[in-house]
Amino acid sequence: MTTPQDLFLVSLDVPGERPVEQGDLSLALAGAELIDLLGTRALTLDGERIVPGSPLATGERLLDEAQSALVRQEPYEKVEDWLWRRGEGLAVAYGDALESAGQLSGKRRHWLSLRSADELHADTPARRHAADRWWSHEPVLTGLAATLRIQTDRPAEEEPDDESVVTVLLAVGDAVTELEAVRERRRIENVAFDNIWRAP
Repeated sequence: MTTPQDLFLVSLDVPGERPVEQGDLSLALAGAELIDLLGTRALTLDGERIVPGSPLATGERLLDEAQSALVRQEPYEKVEDWLWRRGEGLAVAYGDALESAGQLSGKRRHWLSLRSADELHADTPARRHAADRWWSHEPVLTGLAATLRIQTDRPAEEEPDDESVVTVLLAVGDAVTELEAVRERRRIENVAFDNIWRAP
């Protein structure tokens, strides 16, 4: 299992302050991919820029796709730009991949199959792995979840000790905050527009 897969499942199974927005989750998943690729040495960070290493098959389709999507020409891409580019639609992609593998419902998805509520919360190996990592307060997973306002019952016992991982976590937090600001501006604009049309 990968950090993005674990984060996706935590976002489903652990209650937060409010439901996780799909756009926020997509940004955090893109950050989780970077962190896993840092761990495999498929890339390094030079400040805020992503420096690709030699291509390395991870065995996970979406992680391999992420690796192949890295900008390999200077000036390399900034972490923030990667989050917005790679994050587009990423929550749906991870949900589909986990469901197709039977890790959401416990059954491999068949064409046009219907899912019951019990199947959506089935006990699967992937869910158990994510839960074990979550309840052990693993710093990277709890750090990513915190950007989505999913909090543990107690703080992580230690912070990530890798400066590059901290850089990614901070970038994810900033991107999620920026996306929320965009949503708030749109809400205000929509209310103002509605009020104009309702005015006598």
